[in-house]
Amino acid sequence: MSAVEVRALTVVRGASAVLDGLDLDIPAGTVTGLLGPSGCGKSTLLRSIVGVQKVRSGTVSVLGEPAGSAGLRRRIGYVTQAASVYDDLTLVENLSFFARVLGLGGTEVDRVIEAVDLVAYRDRVVGRLSGGQRSRVSLAVALLGEPPMLVLDEPTVGLDPVLRRDLWALFHRLADAGSTLLVSSHVMDEADRCHELLLMRDGAILAHGTPAAILADSGATTIEGAFLSLVAS
Repeated sequence: MSAVEVRALTVVRGASAVLDGLDLDIPAGTVTGLLGPSGCGKSTLLRSIVGVQKVRSGTVSVLGEPAGSAGLRRRIGYVTQAASVYDDLTLVENLSFFARVLGLGGTEVDRVIEAVDLVAYRDRVVGRLSGGQRSRVSLAVALLGEPPMLVLDEPTVGLDPVLRRDLWALFHRLADAGSTLLVSSHVMDEADRCHELLLMRDGAILAHGTPAAILADSGATTIEGAFLSLVAS
């Protein structure tokens, strides 16, 4: 079963096609990594899936509904590269505000603060947190209400190895509980942490499958090697 279905998706910016006729499916209940260099169209694809990107043509279906549908607003958690929180509020004030918007209680705020390992900073003004900590606050907002679909744009950038490990462990716990996660990254060594991979370059999907299948098809020993092989072919 697919959580996301993309058919003939075309996005044009200026005179150039950022995405040109993309087709892909993302299996439900998996952690799918969207890997590729900066500027290859990853964020545009994520915005298209969330339903906030103007598209030229094609269709995107998420959890059985057209992307951007009102019915999906509480079913998708979205984390952009820029922290989408209020810098002049504390961490707990930010989360309490968004929880009220969603009609959720205080126990949900406590749950997501613990999930992203920021309990010690709950009363800290967000503007005084480090970049990595602010990114985790945005992730905590996205986790409110346990949405069945999470779209995360480079959520581990700027984090130390221990926090990266812990966040990937969290992503897998969420998938094990039934959520579908689409996680973008330009760091190829994060490939092994995913159930499925989408390798992207210049707005095109070069490969889609499990890490093991992509390695077998390319004859490479690393995903980076597979990516370079696909680019050269």
